[in-house]
Amino acid sequence: MPWARLLSLVVAVVCLAGCGARQVQAAARDQSGTFAYGGLNRTYTVHVPPGPPVGLVLSLHGGGGTGTGQQGLTDFDTIADTSNLLVVYPDGYDKSWGDGRGAAPADRRRIDDVGFLVALVSKLQNDFGVPHGHIFATGMSNGGFMSNRLACERADLFAAIAPVSGTLGVGVACNPSRPVSVLEAHGTTDPVVPFNGGDVRGRGGMSHAISANSMVDKWRAADGCQGAPTARVLPDVGDGTLVHRFASTSCAAGTEVVFYQIDNGGHTWPGGKQYLPKVVIGATTRAFDASQVIAQFFLAHGRD
Repeated sequence: MPWARLLSLVVAVVCLAGCGARQVQAAARDQSGTFAYGGLNRTYTVHVPPGPPVGLVLSLHGGGGTGTGQQGLTDFDTIADTSNLLVVYPDGYDKSWGDGRGAAPADRRRIDDVGFLVALVSKLQNDFGVPHGHIFATGMSNGGFMSNRLACERADLFAAIAPVSGTLGVGVACNPSRPVSVLEAHGTTDPVVPFNGGDVRGRGGMSHAISANSMVDKWRAADGCQGAPTARVLPDVGDGTLVHRFASTSCAAGTEVVFYQIDNGGHTWPGGKQYLPKVVIGATTRAFDASQVIAQFFLAHGRD
């Protein structure tokens, strides 16, 4: 075989092997993990984007759910891959989070979920080289309550949060050490976490939540937002819901507080799966995709 042809063949083989390796490395992937904390082996799934992560999103399931269930409900990975967001879906203790209301199994067991989630996020930030100031949290229901608690207690770490169908427990302290950008989405006919606050019947028994408006006002005050929020109505898509968007942009340190009030919306993830019949959890609005809106909000509110 002529040397030139042999050299070309060798180069082609090396290139194929090398290019193949790079393609594998560049492909988005899921990996499961176990993290020891507080005497327990906690589990999680992390979704790794195709490129170097520009931020880390902690996505928390609702009561009775799992990390992979939250992953399927939200389809957040599809959005995250386009912007290279690393997403972690941890599993709560006995399918619950210790959000401070006292009723969930994790609260009853006195699980330190703030400590666990902060430690997990810090580990993944180091493992994947996530830039400082670009750590975010979102969650559904019990996970929404938990994301609020994380921002209340660890505003130094979480630059922005996006609770969905979750507020704060009555009497849960919220004195953030610095401003945090907040996006909240809540249905006015949520049968599980009442829009106007009150009793929440969960797996662990009865707890009490503040209203969605009270939670949003609490964050506006904490962030020093000035003036009345700007209001607009999203286009009516004919699904029986109507979405009002209230945005407070004149807030400290460049933060924003955005509230999506979903008239006739239920205990659901906007744009996500209708995971139970409407008669049980209410309607899922199709007027906006919460995962897309949340990802865009996080990307716009990292800290330098």
